[in-house]
Amino acid sequence: MRPLAVIGNVNVDLILGPAEPWPKAGTEVIVDHDELRVGGQAGNSALAWEALGVDFDIAAHVGADEFGRWLRESFGDRAEKWTVGPEGTTLSVGITHPDGERTFFTTRGHLPRFSLADVFSVLDGDTLSGGYALLCGSFLTDDLTASYPGLFDWADRHGITVALDTGWPMDGWTEANKQATRGWLSRCGCALLNEVETTTLSGLSDPIEAARDLKSHMPAGAIVVVKRGPEGAIAIDADGLLVLAAAPTVKVVDTIGAGDVFNAAFLAALAEEKPLAACLEAGTTVASRAISTLPRSYGGPSSPETGEFRR
Repeated sequence: MRPLAVIGNVNVDLILGPAEPWPKAGTEVIVDHDELRVGGQAGNSALAWEALGVDFDIAAHVGADEFGRWLRESFGDRAEKWTVGPEGTTLSVGITHPDGERTFFTTRGHLPRFSLADVFSVLDGDTLSGGYALLCGSFLTDDLTASYPGLFDWADRHGITVALDTGWPMDGWTEANKQATRGWLSRCGCALLNEVETTTLSGLSDPIEAARDLKSHMPAGAIVVVKRGPEGAIAIDADGLLVLAAAPTVKVVDTIGAGDVFNAAFLAALAEEKPLAACLEAGTTVASRAISTLPRSYGGPSSPETGEFRR
């Protein structure tokens, strides 16, 4: 199996709900469920890999507070080389709704100060040579994002394929954000975006044509994956051929991190050099299980409910 790593945003998620309708100012609402858990795109993918029994490395950064200490303890040995910044740790409060969707309130916290030096303090290029690095949270990690050219150069020197999932920009898909993303894609071997991101970036309403457009901005042999929620996923393979996978029909409980779980399962299968169709199927199957179970289950060999990592 090829080596795997994830680089990006790890923060704390406090999930409350379900809540509907949205409460009026000055009122209090009692909800049935609360959960404090590891969050952020990188954190969600790492949780899935751990539950699936996949070996991986994770490059992240935390703040100098109790939440930062809790995150480091949750990741155990994997967080041994993480740096600690003077800021408070980024916190997201997620309010779930009866239909499984959610609303987030997030502090800026430590994430903007996550840097390329922090990445290099954790990851060894020779160890990851020939593998995949999932890069995520692009619009939250200001310092690292500004140094993406150096990160891509490092990956190229070591033969590491970068798989990019930018997440949604806080100021929306402005022309500047679109242009930046197309520039990042020009250095990546895999794009892992959802349907709205793909069609918005390309300006094309059809997700297949939009995926082909994004691939035209990427290196030869790149793969573009479009995550379509209950409609499954599609991909344009290295040769430009279309590959599709349907999603199982499930009763949605919690969609938080669904795309990140897909990314983890997809890349785990890709690292095992499985056919692209099987990789898409792995992503949709594991993500569907995750969003339909409470406590969350990924169908892997280890129990994910404690949030504690074993190595």
